[in-house]
Amino acid sequence: MTSNIMFRGMNTILSDKLNLLSSRNNLNSIFNTISMSTLPPNSPMNVFDRNAKLLQRERAAQNADVQLYDYIKDEVGDRLADRIFDIKRKFNRALDLGCGRGHVSKRILNESVEELVLADMSPSLLQQAKATEGVKVKKEVVDEENLSFEPNTFDMVISCLSLHWVNNLPECFRRINNSLKNDGVFLAAVFGGDTLYELRCSLQLAELERYGGVSPHISPFVEVRDIGFLLTRANFTMLTIDTDEIVIGYPSMFELMWDLKGMAENNAVRNRNLHLSRDTLIAAASLYEQLYGKRKEDNSMFVPATFQIIFMLGWKPDPSQPKPLERGTGQVSLKDLYQLDKIIKKTKTIKLDDDDK
Repeated sequence: MTSNIMFRGMNTILSDKLNLLSSRNNLNSIFNTISMSTLPPNSPMNVFDRNAKLLQRERAAQNADVQLYDYIKDEVGDRLADRIFDIKRKFNRALDLGCGRGHVSKRILNESVEELVLADMSPSLLQQAKATEGVKVKKEVVDEENLSFEPNTFDMVISCLSLHWVNNLPECFRRINNSLKNDGVFLAAVFGGDTLYELRCSLQLAELERYGGVSPHISPFVEVRDIGFLLTRANFTMLTIDTDEIVIGYPSMFELMWDLKGMAENNAVRNRNLHLSRDTLIAAASLYEQLYGKRKEDNSMFVPATFQIIFMLGWKPDPSQPKPLERGTGQVSLKDLYQLDKIIKKTKTIKLDDDDK
């Protein structure tokens, strides 16, 4: 696990607010471009309001300074692209699901991917997405909850910080697996359960003090312990799951909340409270500073915000993939692992495969 500390200044905050507030366009026609979730309204899995999330993404895309809020997704896109480069294979056709403004696609080279399909539920974000020269690009407006690609279509599916807003994540993983060819790979990054725990605790304490209860203001994120089960259930094999932490420093809680809105990562839970009173926000900001506030070298105060990133990698099964040996073929007992160094020294021959010769 790694942890990065970055700082977000407030010199552009006021201009960001004025630009966004002045661009109140009619977005009703946008909802007709994609099909929303088909989950029943009373389904326990129906946690997120996908219409609200689409509206948030469209508004964020129309902000004149939308690039100012790409810093987290660009950083995660860099790390996800590095994992693609580590796979020594050229993929003929790949899908970037929930591509946003091209946080991964603009880092993928022709040496890794020949054709890249960019897909996002937001037409405006999709229009702004870019890719590197030499890579064939096709753009499609797609809702992550209702993938309808033909089976065995892609050699690789990637997703950067998009799938944590999907209600039916098991079904989404299953459809991704179905769209992959045999021995195809799925790489994704999502926000983990420890994301924004400082903001969550501060808001809950402020509400608990005033109202005697709390309402959801931070999205419920998937836990890392659940990812492996979900991928296995969706028929993925040879899994690799790891986590990173990125810590961003902000002048106060208010700059953090405004940046989340600029990223289109603001709250979209169905039973969310649409109004936070001024005194609750002020109390939460004070609690945030008291509980988590830190000082820079120049003695100025800042508040950290933690973003936990879960990276996952899984392969669609294929007969050519390596398989574990049958039971009983082992030559060393687990009870002798404490003397592994001695066992290795006694080994005189090493069996090599054809690829090792």
